[in-house]
Amino acid sequence: MYHAILDRFPPGFLWGAASAAYQIEGAANKDGKGPSVWDVFSKIEGKTFKGTNGDIAIDHYHRFKEDIALMKEMGLKTYRFSISWSRVFPQGEGEINELGLKFYDQLIDELLKNGIEPMVTLYHWDLPLALEEKYGGWLSRKTADAFVEYARVIMTRYCHKVKYWITFNEQNVFMQLGYRLAAHPPGKSNFKEMIEANHIVNLANARTITLAHQIDPSYKIGPSFGYGPSYPLNSDPNNVLAAMNADAFNNDWWMDVYARGHYPKVLLYQLEKAGLAPTILEEDHTVLKNAHPDFLGMNYYHGGTVQVNRFEQKTKSESKRFDQTDPYQMSAKNAEDLEAKLFETAKNPYLETTQWGWEIDPVGFRIALRKLYDRYELPIIVTENGLGAQDIVEQGKVHDQYRIEYLKSHLLEMKKAITDGVEVIGYCAWSFTDLLSWLNGYKKRYGFVYVDRDDESERTLARIKKDSFEWYKTVIDENGENL
Repeated sequence: MYHAILDRFPPGFLWGAASAAYQIEGAANKDGKGPSVWDVFSKIEGKTFKGTNGDIAIDHYHRFKEDIALMKEMGLKTYRFSISWSRVFPQGEGEINELGLKFYDQLIDELLKNGIEPMVTLYHWDLPLALEEKYGGWLSRKTADAFVEYARVIMTRYCHKVKYWITFNEQNVFMQLGYRLAAHPPGKSNFKEMIEANHIVNLANARTITLAHQIDPSYKIGPSFGYGPSYPLNSDPNNVLAAMNADAFNNDWWMDVYARGHYPKVLLYQLEKAGLAPTILEEDHTVLKNAHPDFLGMNYYHGGTVQVNRFEQKTKSESKRFDQTDPYQMSAKNAEDLEAKLFETAKNPYLETTQWGWEIDPVGFRIALRKLYDRYELPIIVTENGLGAQDIVEQGKVHDQYRIEYLKSHLLEMKKAITDGVEVIGYCAWSFTDLLSWLNGYKKRYGFVYVDRDDESERTLARIKKDSFEWYKTVIDENGENL
């Protein structure tokens, strides 16, 4: 779709940046905070780069006023951050830690004092360890009960201060990495358990959205999803079908529940046949159907390219037949992992990648916005988008033109999507400061603000504005007019 002139970003557009508690706060054992699953998982040898963890992180807990002063200088309209559940409820439930809440009182008040809209994420992966040990984490509905109570406390306390709420960040990521690929807590490799745990998180999400509207009908609340479109490798109809399957598996399975209140029927049917469908109680249907998110949060970094699954691929002479003796195929036949039957990933010949192998696809950003809005017809907040890179300090400066080019190209495509007719109400770049990159330590940097620390020590933790800081400041000042 060609536009000779692009629409302007709407007045009041929420230009922002984002973070997550475990990745920035530090103060892991301060003021009554309880341990989260990440506090333990990151200490397991070999799980993170050079054993990096969030014990100190970038010490935002003690430096939040300094960081917010930089946000004000940049002109941020909103700041998306998460609350550490175990800082508020050290055991995940029961006794409330008032000292933990005091930190968030001060953080939110400081943001408001500086004219910055707080956007609060209730869950960004740091489940209280006590709930994992007591109930088995998200495999238990008791954990969902504890989450809803935690959310009730937070949303009631900040009723007149916070308008925008994110329930869960990237449910598709923490479910698959945690329960299927064993790369995140709780470190499991069980497809069936992933499906069961995911359903319980869906119930917690739905109950929290309904509760939010009961606490304050003016609240704007929704989940944040790691979204990327699926491309067929070429126009072969088999590959087109594979892309449909990939979208169903990677996107629709998760998001239909958010916005439509039920699972997509084709994929649910396949899971039922394989004995992998979630345990859905009769009352669950009502819980899911009654939740009405006000927006969808979208974290966009890249999509993926796929081709026909390996069982149906054709050689020059004949179709491959299912080999009853092939262990890989047997596991797929037994539906231990449904993905193998649906599609196979492929390299996209048209896209370059980052230092970490992530595809750079700004047009895919526009495609993602279009597909998400067309399917669900809900406003979108871009809750994450950014470039991880190994930034270098030269004479006290960080010249990150590569980040500027990355963000500029994506913002331009977002502006085109708005001109297409997509309702986008905010954009939060990932991230404001450098931070702990979960498995990749402090080597992989995303921020507009460089933090002087490395994977071996916290060094000075001094904040240094990168070139991208001044660039984004101008974008905000001009409301994206001159991209």
